Amino acid sequence: MGITRRFFSHWQNWLGLAIVLAFVLMAIFAPLLSPTDSETQTPNAQPYLKIPQPPSPEARLGTLPDQTSVFDSLIWGSRDALRFGVGVTAIVFLFGTLIGTIAAFFGGRVNTLLMWVTDSFLAFPIIAAVVFFQQVYNNLLVALLEQTEFAGYYSYVLRTPAIMETIKPLFTPLMKLNPTALAFALLMWMSYARVMNASVMSMKQMEFVLAAKVSGAKKFRVIFRHLIPNAIAPALVLAAKDVGALVVLQTTFSFIGLGHPTPWSSALLSGKDWIFSPKGIVMYWWVFVPITVALILFGVGWNLLGDGLIDAMNPRTVETN
Repeated sequence: MGITRRFFSHWQNWLGLAIVLAFVLMAIFAPLLSPTDSETQTPNAQPYLKIPQPPSPEARLGTLPDQTSVFDSLIWGSRDALRFGVGVTAIVFLFGTLIGTIAAFFGGRVNTLLMWVTDSFLAFPIIAAVVFFQQVYNNLLVALLEQTEFAGYYSYVLRTPAIMETIKPLFTPLMKLNPTALAFALLMWMSYARVMNASVMSMKQMEFVLAAKVSGAKKFRVIFRHLIPNAIAPALVLAAKDVGALVVLQTTFSFIGLGHPTPWSSALLSGKDWIFSPKGIVMYWWVFVPITVALILFGVGWNLLGDGLIDAMNPRTVETN
């Protein structure tokens, strides 16, 4: 039975794929579904009102306290979530896969050293990295570009106008980087390295790999033509699950003030006082429920997709009715 047939033989895989496709379509057609970008819109619906407004023909899922549309936040948040989740996962997937493969292929001291580095990074708490990059972003880059007293605290030379005008263009692109994305990229690749290392280790003595070496194939060709394509399945499964997990983690960090705000975290943060008020979850459910459900579905969809890939890529899977 082929990979595609094994994947679509379980209804859970259909469900996961449908959920992921729904978010992808929302992200693609966000300008049509919600012409007003929730990240750039200004409150315009009765700005004197400071309470969330319930769903209405003008606001399909109600509004937040600042009169931002919950529907707009939901739609544009899906685009932001996919961009972050897929982008960061792609980076850690490529880097971790390469490190794990090289370590396993060369073995010996190379494998020992690279796996020691991998294990060292595994011991570092992710929240500490997020806090570190957040502080670098807030206290150094922002201060440097704005020429505040904090920048002068680090170096008197930085307050020289000529020096500032010279280094500003170098640091301006860094302002667009997401501190949370940097932290995740630094500390989320190790699982891929470990998975690929184990997979390549078990495969590099197989006949087709040995035959390639005997035939004179270069190391680069053996790695990228024979080993990675055949050993990458476990890493692909891990990547599918990580897309959803990273977005949930990013939203959580953003909600507590770490990293750049996202449409989903901003919506939850805006309505948190109303949720925690007496009977708030009942009276003002729309400031919490739609975004929370979207976040849960995003994580569940990618997890189901990852589980489906496990079944599809494992030829030993036993079919059950």
